[in-house]
Amino acid sequence: MIALDTNLLVYAHRPETPFHAAAAKLVATLAEGKGIWAIPWPCLHEFYAVVTHPRIFTPPSPVDAALGQIEAWMESPTLCLLSEDETYWPRLRDLIVDAKLQGPTVHDARIAALCLSHGVYELWSADRDFSHFPALRTRNPLIA
Repeated sequence: MIALDTNLLVYAHRPETPFHAAAAKLVATLAEGKGIWAIPWPCLHEFYAVVTHPRIFTPPSPVDAALGQIEAWMESPTLCLLSEDETYWPRLRDLIVDAKLQGPTVHDARIAALCLSHGVYELWSADRDFSHFPALRTRNPLIA
């Protein structure tokens, strides 16, 4: 199963972002395909926070548009939304300890722990911070 990080969701939604066309095509291919794909719940929360933030985008995405985008992704019959289960805390704790994390990098550890807990094969992200977690295979599908 492939999971998507926040940045790919933002790129797919906001047409002025540098990788919009490629990201939109990737997300549509997953959403319309037959294979199971995933989005961790924290990535949907962060997506909403980023695209509706007036200091990040001028103008920000209207609330209805941002919520509508999330709901459109959720309509994909092959989407798996990743949430915490009984294996989440031990995995998150190990990732924090092993990478000696402090501060906001714990957000990426949360996503990594969710992916590992749910058997994600590969996380697609444009964020290099996931290199802290060698157990999780990551790839930026927007670059060759």
